Amino acid sequence: MKKILFVSSEAVPYVKTGGLADVVGSLPKYFDKKEYDVRVVIPKYACMDRSFLPNLKFLCHFYVNLNWRRQYVGIFESEYHGVHFYFVDNEFYFAGESPYNNIYEDVEKFAYFSKAVLASLPYIDFVPDIIHCNDWQTGLIPVFLHTVFGDDNFYAGIKTVFTIHNLQFQGRWRIQEIMDITGLPAHIFNAYELESYGEANYLKGGVVYADYITTVSPTYANEITTVEGGEGLSGLMTARKDRLYGILNGIDYEEYNPQTDPYISVNYSKKDAVSGKKENKAALQKELGLPVREDAFLIGIVSRMTSQKGFDLIGCVLDELLTEMDIQLVVLGSGESQYENMFHHYQSKYPDKVSVHIGFTEERSHHIYAASDVLLMPSMFEPCGLAQMIAMRYGTLPIVRETGGLRDTVEPYNEYENTGCGFSFANFNAQEMADIVRYAYRVEHEQKAAWKELIYRAMDRNFSWNVSAHAYEKLYDKLVEM
Repeated sequence: MKKILFVSSEAVPYVKTGGLADVVGSLPKYFDKKEYDVRVVIPKYACMDRSFLPNLKFLCHFYVNLNWRRQYVGIFESEYHGVHFYFVDNEFYFAGESPYNNIYEDVEKFAYFSKAVLASLPYIDFVPDIIHCNDWQTGLIPVFLHTVFGDDNFYAGIKTVFTIHNLQFQGRWRIQEIMDITGLPAHIFNAYELESYGEANYLKGGVVYADYITTVSPTYANEITTVEGGEGLSGLMTARKDRLYGILNGIDYEEYNPQTDPYISVNYSKKDAVSGKKENKAALQKELGLPVREDAFLIGIVSRMTSQKGFDLIGCVLDELLTEMDIQLVVLGSGESQYENMFHHYQSKYPDKVSVHIGFTEERSHHIYAASDVLLMPSMFEPCGLAQMIAMRYGTLPIVRETGGLRDTVEPYNEYENTGCGFSFANFNAQEMADIVRYAYRVEHEQKAAWKELIYRAMDRNFSWNVSAHAYEKLYDKLVEM
């Protein structure tokens, strides 16, 4: 029995700000339980879903030294869908309305969390073969393991995997302050270890010290070794390429299932997907106050509103698309004010064509996936992306830019060979995006039989976590046997 401990700053169903929570909360339950004992540890935030609090059981408490600071650590535990969860409790660090705050606060918070996780292992009586760390917030775990805990026999033999979900976020701050916070030896803050462009870099520490590094799609694993995609760390990624693996994320096929989804108006399967989607479309149009018209080409967007997601491209061409074609646009998400304001502007200008909801609800997102004809994801870069996989599960065809996981998951429609499950464009260019939207519109309006087959092929794609879990199992086996 191999023992694996996932460490993350968030995980569904307890706390979620993005796709990281979906991955850490979903993937562990898909491992072969006869071969792998997979557990998860996250912070016990004050802002986490309070409905789960009665199920948390206090396990123990102790103190950990964070350089000259002596800090309380409480450990709670619970079980969810057969997976054992641990929660690190400290009200000083994990109070507030959000898991994340200012970076100067977060670097101390997650240095504490990383050290507390390692210090907790003897107390919870769990010695993992592998600690699977996720993103910069856990980047110091491999560092602490090889330095502060390096001489302790209890930790001898523990291996680490470090997964990069988004290289753009690295946990960078002033070296002197990080040295003061962590108590790590000064000699490791050099260009080959924790220093990067004059700052301490948590993610770099994780990459340097981990046994294996993974990213969330094969294409993204290649992209981060390039100057264009490496976010300043392309040299390091290239140097560690022999330990770098791209494993595509999956989605929870129990949660995202059009046959049983309680959030959508009409359940359907592949067999009746065309009629089922029409009924969901009419229900969503009515709910949002849009004209209930079957022929309107409904474009959905479910996304964080940041420049990474390609909203600048949308802003460049949305006027012309809305005026020249019979389309409706439904938007769900939040983020940078310039993009929220942009969509509010278009909603005011085209009230019969655009509906925008700033924020996020699971119910609305599921309904958009089921009702839309296409899902638009013109990302500048995309490590993996889950929305395009979810959309295909519901027979909604993605329109994506060919980058990262979008390239790995969306096979573009080829009308001559009658293949593909969506639409894509290569360059980060607004007119190129507009042209592929026009093409998808023509196919839907003029090639009804081909469109149905596109829906069927999209729904046939297998993006379940079973596939990803098997790939991780092979990686874990390889690492344990080293």
